[in-house]
Amino acid sequence: MPVTIQQLIQWKQQGRSIISLTAWDYITAQILDAAGVDLILVGDSMAAILGYETTLPITLDEMIYHAKAVRRGVNRGLIVVDLPFLTYQESIQQAIHSAGRVLKETGAKAVKLEGGYPTMVETVSRLVEAGIPVMGHVGLTPQSVHQLGLRQQGKTQEAGERILHQAIALEEAGAFAIVLEHIPADLALQITQKLSIPTIGIGAGKDCDGQVLVTSDLLGLTEKQPPFAKVYTNLRQIINSAVQEFSTEVREKNFP
Repeated sequence: MPVTIQQLIQWKQQGRSIISLTAWDYITAQILDAAGVDLILVGDSMAAILGYETTLPITLDEMIYHAKAVRRGVNRGLIVVDLPFLTYQESIQQAIHSAGRVLKETGAKAVKLEGGYPTMVETVSRLVEAGIPVMGHVGLTPQSVHQLGLRQQGKTQEAGERILHQAIALEEAGAFAIVLEHIPADLALQITQKLSIPTIGIGAGKDCDGQVLVTSDLLGLTEKQPPFAKVYTNLRQIINSAVQEFSTEVREKNFP
């Protein structure tokens, strides 16, 4: 049975951890779904596989293109798609148009957007009113890389309280879950205990209701992983070895 938003909230109440990974293509999505991943995020972290230095250049059309491929590979997991930079910040009307395109054209069930400042909270509220499920994202927000850098956020009491209040405001606006990225574990625990909706952590300690990683980091495909990622296998090296073996066999005429 397909995972639903209501199930995610029930799982938080039951203490059942939510498993989340990213996907950008049909084959990866198919593998993740078959492995039992609950929430599949078509994230703008695809910038890494497209050769961009940051997430900022990703376009809405690129997100939709990849999300459609992911949708074709998923039967069970809940698909959430990132709204890329400057496709929702200009106005509420722009956000509704962008999010509406994602849901209509991809078959995804929800969108994710970054930030918890007052204008973004209002945007989330209006999207939810329009029938568009929204996942929030606070802490380190990669689309604000030029403003925040890639440093851990919420380390001071004032900064931590600000992130806590943002998370509460996003829940009140109707967000069904919130990603907590690169914040202190004690702050993530405080937010998780305060909210009735699930928190999905990435670099936020073990007490969140679920965890997400960028799949290319998990597989060791990217050259540089963030400090909070865990590499479970070195697929980059495995692929390199396989290609070199193939190349050698071709040169020596041992293949085919």
